[in-house]
Amino acid sequence: MVFLHLDSTWHSTGWGDNLRAALFQIVSIVTTTGFATADYNFWPHMAIALIFLMMFIGGCSASTGGGIKPGRYLIILLRTVIELKKMIHPKAVFPLRFGGRFINEDLLINVLQFFFLYIILLAVGMLYLTSLGIDTLSSLSASAACLGNIGPGLGLVGPMENFFFIPDSGKYVLSILMLVGRLEIYPILVLLLPSFWRE
Repeated sequence: MVFLHLDSTWHSTGWGDNLRAALFQIVSIVTTTGFATADYNFWPHMAIALIFLMMFIGGCSASTGGGIKPGRYLIILLRTVIELKKMIHPKAVFPLRFGGRFINEDLLINVLQFFFLYIILLAVGMLYLTSLGIDTLSSLSASAACLGNIGPGLGLVGPMENFFFIPDSGKYVLSILMLVGRLEIYPILVLLLPSFWRE
């Protein structure tokens, strides 16, 4: 999708260079490698929007890549389909299957809570950076890039820029987001529980 939109609207040396640039940037962002070979801040708006959405995908399940991970999205999607079926057949029982096995309610709740906490942390980071006077796009993409351990973001923290201009307090918040995102939220939250320290 990025290549198709890029090739039809972006001025470059040809479709080969556009394909290489699009593939490299998408793979770099999804795998949280953090490299950039082109300044995608100047790409067409649709391509930028798709790159931003890729920041929330992340690597495969059980990989060391950041992000929410496709497996969690699939579980949420399958559960959504089940809920729609229940609206038509309220008394029917639809077991949730993923990867050839049943998903119990505890795991489903864990996935939904992770998604909810991820979005809440993203919003908190964005709002804090915005309160420091940073524009909304840069604040949102900086929070997404740090929480997903992506590397470059958009706007003032784009692929050819850096985070130097962010005040120290903002860098502390982004550092916390990086740590929380890398450890996938729950281990850090467990450290905040008083019962953890008593045991």
